[in-house]
Amino acid sequence: MTLKPLTRPERLRPGAKIAVVSTSGPVPDDRLEAGLEILRGWDLDPVVMPHVRERHPQLPYLAGTDEDRARDLTRAWCDPSVSAVICARGGYGAQRMVDLLDWSAMRAAGPKIFVGCSDVTALHEAFAVRTGLATLHGPMAGALTFLKDERTRESLRATLFEPESVRTLGLETARTMVPGRARGVTLGGCVSLLAAELGTPHARPSARGGLLLIEDVGEEDYRLDRILTQLLRSGWLEGVAGVALGSWEECGPYEKVRAVLLDRLGGLGVPVVEELGFGHGAPALTMPFGVAAVLDADACTLTLDEPALR
Repeated sequence: MTLKPLTRPERLRPGAKIAVVSTSGPVPDDRLEAGLEILRGWDLDPVVMPHVRERHPQLPYLAGTDEDRARDLTRAWCDPSVSAVICARGGYGAQRMVDLLDWSAMRAAGPKIFVGCSDVTALHEAFAVRTGLATLHGPMAGALTFLKDERTRESLRATLFEPESVRTLGLETARTMVPGRARGVTLGGCVSLLAAELGTPHARPSARGGLLLIEDVGEEDYRLDRILTQLLRSGWLEGVAGVALGSWEECGPYEKVRAVLLDRLGGLGVPVVEELGFGHGAPALTMPFGVAAVLDADACTLTLDEPALR
């Protein structure tokens, strides 16, 4: 099955209500408050869901129980006054709660904007599979890149309010790894989460026809090799149209990481761009998933056929 473009939600208007949810790890309160102030400065009305500030009593790496995190996201999504849902941070835990979401109710609630990255990769895949909805791989309300990097913030703000202004994506750092030009539908996120999702009910069986955007954090070169080898051996990468690589924060010296990426991806026979400018490093451009686009590995750009939002 070849990937098809997904339904794009409507852009935000001034005064829109957006819900902040914790799907994974707990967020420091000072960082959350700073992020809320930025959103209010954009003339948005951020509403913090009830369990965002909680911490699991036995598993402190989780922001509250799986049931509470799933309940917050379901309620936020099904609230007709909410136009967008943005995650507070990544960490770990989205895979634990994704099966507890009321996907029937969320699908019936209609399209709205979903923003997150890192561990939220599992939810990007789930939204694509269960709702047919395009989502935004972008900075989260309590993330340091969002709080400290102006270009990261501006990329998200422009995507939310003026999506036609950010149809061609890529930083000056982008370089050609494998030349060529390809058309496909965007998907991706943290490559370790994509590998971890293989065989689950909320993940697509193949990236065929896709433009795969991948990055990660804290994975040494041999672990990245294992992750990419798993995706190759499973057949998940068969038919992928092109690959764009983002940042590899805390993954070791880039020359070692690059050697692994080239070794594992260079033989696919498709265009590959490195350091396009998304992920855990700053600046991190907001990348839409589920949108038809052209990856030009010679010009080092990703150009959307249509704006990320309607």
